[in-house]
Amino acid sequence: MLVENCFPADTRVRNEAFTLAENGFNVSVIAIKGRDEQSHEVVNGVTVYRVPRLTLFEKLPAAKQSLFRALLNKLLVVVGYFSEYVYFTSACLAVSFYVALKEGLDVIHAHNPPDTLFVVGAAHKLFGRKFVFDHHDLCAELYLSRYNKTEESLVTRVLKLTEKLSAKLADVVIATNESYKAIDIRRNGVDPDRVYIVRNGPNLKRVRLVEPDAALKAKAPTILGYVGAMNPQDGVDYLLRALGHMVHQMNRSDFFCVVIGDGDSREALQTLAVELGIADRVWFTGFIPEADLLRYLSTADVCLDPNPSSPLNDVSTWIKVMEYMALGKPIVSFDLKETRTSAAEAALYVTPNNEAEFAAAVVRLMDDPARRQQMGEYGKKRVASDLGWHVTSRNLVKAYTRLFANAPLQATGDVAALRESGRP
Repeated sequence: MLVENCFPADTRVRNEAFTLAENGFNVSVIAIKGRDEQSHEVVNGVTVYRVPRLTLFEKLPAAKQSLFRALLNKLLVVVGYFSEYVYFTSACLAVSFYVALKEGLDVIHAHNPPDTLFVVGAAHKLFGRKFVFDHHDLCAELYLSRYNKTEESLVTRVLKLTEKLSAKLADVVIATNESYKAIDIRRNGVDPDRVYIVRNGPNLKRVRLVEPDAALKAKAPTILGYVGAMNPQDGVDYLLRALGHMVHQMNRSDFFCVVIGDGDSREALQTLAVELGIADRVWFTGFIPEADLLRYLSTADVCLDPNPSSPLNDVSTWIKVMEYMALGKPIVSFDLKETRTSAAEAALYVTPNNEAEFAAAVVRLMDDPARRQQMGEYGKKRVASDLGWHVTSRNLVKAYTRLFANAPLQATGDVAALRESGRP
């Protein structure tokens, strides 16, 4: 498996790698080396090879500035991403051939972004190996959403081309939801039979209620919670402005919000909280251990999903929504297609990108404990029956069953147990 992220911190990749290992595969992951992580180790039966992170230039959207500065910022963004993607793709190519020689190799399983990892798959297909494209993000839509663009450009056309090359080369494409599957079929020309939906379901062995944090609970009568990335497209700025509306327009100060996670926008968001006069109502924890994360979310009374409407967010599924549900927490969210598909009656939906409505919905749940309990119980049951990883991972098993249905493994692994578990 190839992932330009830390492992096992990446929830989806961790779930997939561990599931395949439990089903008889020898799994190796090539990932980014995080702080204090080893370059090589075995995690829960999965061999991990880590390469140093390369980061060139700050790649946040440009603030209002001169035409020259705006063009320079765009150039630095393109050069930065291009260099990092070429570096990581090259590193994966080199390490994957080392793995092939040392341990044997049958499948390259690329988690995007970047979509340039198809180069690694293409090189190994020359030796008869198989390629799986795990479609996490729509990179063209991610670019449009992150940089608030409305029109296609050379950048989006290149991103759609690399996406198409990845999907067409793949023996199996794994999509996160029906919307992504439809795009792989319509835009990328993939045979529907080769596309498997593996939703971002929480692992209920890991995501479970624990004893609330007493210090956090004492902060206010109502605790609000957010967990996730903090990048321009993630909408945490919408969340902060909604909280500001609650304080200054609705005269509510009986809440405290814990914001868990990290990202490119974190420092700017902390500054925004000060500017909005709500810094005393918000706690940015940064990246924290999983035990702390679960304790803080277990303390929350209402959980928040502020992803705004955008080309990416409208069709994407967020693991945090199902994690909130797994913990029995009611949710406030903008009304986006895939979010409603996942959460159904576990969330209160408001007009996309309307911060005042978002604030009003939060207050509505703050003042209605009975409704909070009803929504939380619904979400918890829905995850247990339909959306938990123990359910959604079945399609991963089916995908790998298909992958080796008509050919023996070339080097390693025993899929007998996998095939058996994939039968109806």
